[in-house]
Amino acid sequence: MKRRQLLTLLALTGTAGCGTSSQPPPAAPSPAATQRLGSALTTTAPTPSSSPSVSASPSVSAEPGVMLGSYLALGGRTLRQSLALRREQLGREQRIVHRFYPWDGYVPTAEPDVADHSLLMVSWHGAPWAGILDGGSDATIRSVARKLKGMDRPILLRWGWEMNGDWFGWSGAGNGRDPAGYVRVWRRLHRIFAEQGATNVSWVWSPNWNSSPDVSWNRMERYYPGDDHVDWVGVSGYNFYGESPATLFGPVTRRYGDRKPIILSETAAVRDKAGYIKRLHTWVEDNPAVGAVVWFDTDIQEGTDHDFRFDTDPSSLAAYRAMARDPHFNG
Repeated sequence: MKRRQLLTLLALTGTAGCGTSSQPPPAAPSPAATQRLGSALTTTAPTPSSSPSVSASPSVSAEPGVMLGSYLALGGRTLRQSLALRREQLGREQRIVHRFYPWDGYVPTAEPDVADHSLLMVSWHGAPWAGILDGGSDATIRSVARKLKGMDRPILLRWGWEMNGDWFGWSGAGNGRDPAGYVRVWRRLHRIFAEQGATNVSWVWSPNWNSSPDVSWNRMERYYPGDDHVDWVGVSGYNFYGESPATLFGPVTRRYGDRKPIILSETAAVRDKAGYIKRLHTWVEDNPAVGAVVWFDTDIQEGTDHDFRFDTDPSSLAAYRAMARDPHFNG
């Protein structure tokens, strides 16, 4: 896929804006595969859907660059202070700012600290499927749809991520080993958002790079809701034990990159950070289906002592700065 063929969110209905917010959303849960790494997923592609993706007023950009952003939570700093530090270090704003919202708790009506020209990516927690499929959660879904619509800015919505792992309550492993149920839930959410007129929302389907358990019923592709219900395909992948970007992201990109733009929705490294960032930089340049990279930029992750920041040493900061200032990442 040529980069000029990628769908861009800049053409979504609605203009970027911000209002007021009472409190920040909660911090993100633990990264998916911290201690649960299985074998890499198969790369056999399923039969493509006969229908093209339906997005919220998508258009083709002349030559979009890769969007670079982060989930940003630095110890001792507010989001605004963290964004200011990264702006000073990189000489640019975050193109994507990643936030985590609970399923049925506090969801803000605005994100005033996120710049007008930054895209907001919302990872919305999942929930057990039965309570969604029976209609019992429809009011919650409608409420969140109206709040995101009311933000009046383009939003990447990443619901129920890493469903092919076994560490979240919305996983296939925790819901009867029935990936088709996840698909039905996704489509229900998608329909309700459409009924609420949330056309500023673009849907990011985001599995983990490998499956746990690594068995046939839990393969990533079994959870795919279909091209008509997905705008971006995301993937989570971390360098915990020396994994390369090709290992983490190659299977997803090969499977879906000719049909959907790819977003590396969570990535970071805990060893050889400079080396990993340099390899990531090169790999993304060599894979034009990738339209966005989102770093998991935090040193206060609950449940782990890993420091995912890219500025833990001068060499990793220099490597990340070089990637951020490369024109290829000016999306």
